Amino acid sequence: MKRFLLLSILLLLTTHAQAQVVIQLTKIPEQTPKGAVLYAAGSFNSWSAADPAYAFTRTADEGYKLTLPASIAGSVEFKITKGSWATVETDAHHQDIANRQLTIGSKPAIVELQVAGWKDAGQNSGLAACRSTALQPQVQILDTAFQMPQLQRQRRIWIYLPNDYNTAAKKHYPVLYMHDGQNVFDACTSFSGEWGVDETLSQLQQQGLDAAGCIVVAVDNGGAERLNELSPWRNTEYGGGQGKQYIDFLVHTLKPYIDVHYRTLTGREFTGIAGSSMGGLISTYAALKYPLVYSKVGVFSPAFWFAKDSLFQYVGQNPANTATRFYFVSGTTESETMAPLMQTMYTTLRQQRVPTQNLAYAALQDGKHAEWFWKREFLAAYQMLYKEGQEPTALACSIHTGLAADKLQVDLPVGVRTAQLEIVDSTGRSRLRIKVKSGSEVSVGQLAQGEYVLRVSASKQSSTQLFDKE
Repeated sequence: MKRFLLLSILLLLTTHAQAQVVIQLTKIPEQTPKGAVLYAAGSFNSWSAADPAYAFTRTADEGYKLTLPASIAGSVEFKITKGSWATVETDAHHQDIANRQLTIGSKPAIVELQVAGWKDAGQNSGLAACRSTALQPQVQILDTAFQMPQLQRQRRIWIYLPNDYNTAAKKHYPVLYMHDGQNVFDACTSFSGEWGVDETLSQLQQQGLDAAGCIVVAVDNGGAERLNELSPWRNTEYGGGQGKQYIDFLVHTLKPYIDVHYRTLTGREFTGIAGSSMGGLISTYAALKYPLVYSKVGVFSPAFWFAKDSLFQYVGQNPANTATRFYFVSGTTESETMAPLMQTMYTTLRQQRVPTQNLAYAALQDGKHAEWFWKREFLAAYQMLYKEGQEPTALACSIHTGLAADKLQVDLPVGVRTAQLEIVDSTGRSRLRIKVKSGSEVSVGQLAQGEYVLRVSASKQSSTQLFDKE
């Protein structure tokens, strides 16, 4: 018996050892700072750019070595970074490269790699400065340090304005909020290529396929705080837990600012949210937590695995608004759980009676956890979520606080002379009911601070939104 146990233990240890894979960097750029800490960021650690568990160690010959955990098996994708996506590896000309791919089997292996360049070296070099690919003048930096009071941080915010924004002075637009803003518009700030959202939407308008247009607001990720901010639930290994505060920032700080300073359609019927990987997780959560804010949800390669038990418990306790549209897309081989968990979410929403016309699901064989894949699939997602005429009962109006917080500014669509405005408190009690005209200012100074539901209707059309009374 003792001999059997000893043999079993030796077999387990041997099997464990066979799974060890060592990555050795045999060459790195000469301009790499002495003492720089290098990391592997990939599908095995939710693409965390500075994960201490995946930091390379210096070797005696001044090389770099990383032993991957024995638990990792199968096909993985990754890149080498200096601790952020702004310092990710590139080719020798400082251009983005595809994700590295590695298949880990049952035997030990040493994988030798070379790093040709760093992204920040290209941006800081007069010889190979990166040229912005953001469409001008439609893409603007709203602020390089926008205050996030819920998280006590600052963040760069981007905004895309439709082609006709400056010429159609009375026109209001739907809005799409996106995460990982570095990757949405500009190849120079992305870590592996951009989504090209600006070019896609601009071309749709030019071709006459999107007369309504759409404003896109993109929020940069927080680098080292990305995993923390993009999940409301903690993962014991990777972090998380600040997602509620992050979404509260979007809803209670950023959206009110955008609605005041830009010509937006403020109702839930015209407001969407989208993101990839962890951005897909937090977008799904946002739609469940704030059904009066978001009605369109783009979910690309969602990292549901990060908090799957908490997520599915939450969706069970907070059913989706059946009028919310969801677009799910991923590759079939991105990970073992990616497509199955996405399918489970789709099935759950169907069981909650979200109609099939409000749901789209695509698991594609060639799909990868990569910006090029999400760029390719964005057009189909946008057209499903924002298709013109799909919500004929939605009143295309704008209701927001003006520069004075105790007054609401009303803008009704052309042809609508008057509408009924109602404000309802958290108990369902109507606190204000009044007829309004376009251009009206409605005093709300008598209302106590808090959240209210604002409804506006005219004829057979209506719009609903969350209203924060400060």
